[in-house]
Amino acid sequence: MAGERPQLDESATRRARLLDAQLRGLISEHRGVPAEAASAPLPIGAGVIVASDDGRDFASDDGRNVASDDGRDAWVLVDGHGGARPARALGPALAWAIRQEASRLNIISAVDGGVLARRAACFDLPVEVWFPQERELLPVVEEPLPVRPEAVAAHLAFADEIADAGADLVVEHGVVTGEVHGLEVCRVVDGNDGVARLEVGVGAQDRDAFGLLHGDQPPADALARVVAHVAQQRVPDAPQHPLNRIARERLLRWLLVRDPGVVDLTELAVAAPPVPRGGLNEMEPCVALGRDADGAEVAVVVSSGVDLDLVPFVADVRREHDRPVVVALPARDRLPITDELVALIGPGVEVRGIG
Repeated sequence: MAGERPQLDESATRRARLLDAQLRGLISEHRGVPAEAASAPLPIGAGVIVASDDGRDFASDDGRNVASDDGRDAWVLVDGHGGARPARALGPALAWAIRQEASRLNIISAVDGGVLARRAACFDLPVEVWFPQERELLPVVEEPLPVRPEAVAAHLAFADEIADAGADLVVEHGVVTGEVHGLEVCRVVDGNDGVARLEVGVGAQDRDAFGLLHGDQPPADALARVVAHVAQQRVPDAPQHPLNRIARERLLRWLLVRDPGVVDLTELAVAAPPVPRGGLNEMEPCVALGRDADGAEVAVVVSSGVDLDLVPFVADVRREHDRPVVVALPARDRLPITDELVALIGPGVEVRGIG
C-alpha cells in the first residue's frame, strides 16, 4: 500500500500538466498570440490570467454582462474527469477570478456549458462560456431551467404509508421520497417488473442492502423502525454519527421549517431545487419557500459547509421563483467570498448566518 501513493501523485501531476497544456493551446489559438502567463492548478481544473487583448463585447442577451475596460482576463478550463460535476464549477471559477482581480472571466467546459452560461448571465462580472471543439472555442448558449416532471400517481400512492411511518413526504423533480430531519430514508422506485415499490434505506446502496437483509419484513414496519433510529441521531446536540454528518443543509432546512422566525419569516415549506439533486453524500444547497410578516413571498436557500458554488445556485433559484432570496447557513460557514459573490448578482439576495 505504501508504494501506491507516489503513483497517485504522479497521476495527478500528469493530469495537471495535460490541463495546463490544453488550456494554453486553446487560449493561444483563440487569441492568435501565445498564452505566456503561468497557469494555476485549481480543484475544478486549471486557470490562467492573461492581459485583455482587445476589449471585445461579452454582453449576454439580457445585457447584464457587458465588456469592461481592458485589464486582466481569467481563463478557466473545467476538468470533467474523475467524477467532477462541471455544472458546479462557476462559483469556484468566479471566486478565483475575483481573488486574481480579473476584469473578465472565460470558462471552457466540454460538459454542462449551457447550465454554466445560464448562471453566469446573472453576475455583473463579464463571463463567457466556451465549448472546446478540437482547437477552436465556440460560444455556449444559455440552457433554460429544466422542466420539472410531475410524480406519477403510482408513486404518490405511497404518500400515506410514508407519513404514517413518521417520515416527511418530499417530492423533487418527480421523485417521491421520505425524509427524517432532512435525511432521505426511503424512496419509491419502479422494480424490474415495472411495479412501483417503497424501498427503505439511506441512499441506493443502503436500500439494496436493507432489502437483502430485511426483505421479508413489511416496508411500513421496516420504515417505522428506521425513522425512529434516524430521528435520534438527527438532532443538533447529538454526538457525531454518520447519520448526522451527511445532508446537514437539509437538517438545517428542517429546523428552519419548524421555526421560520429564525430567518424572520412567518411560514416556510420545503420546495424542490431548480435542478435535480446530485448524490446523497454531495454538498448541495436546498430550497424552501415562505412568507414574511408582511405576507411577501420569499425563497430561502439553505447551505452548510463551505460551498463556493452556493451563489450560482442562488441565481437559479431567484430566476425560477422571481422573489427575494434569503441565503441561510451556519454562521461559521459564512465566508467573505460568499458576500462578494452575492454582491455580483445585485439586490434581492440577503445572507444570514445561523447560530
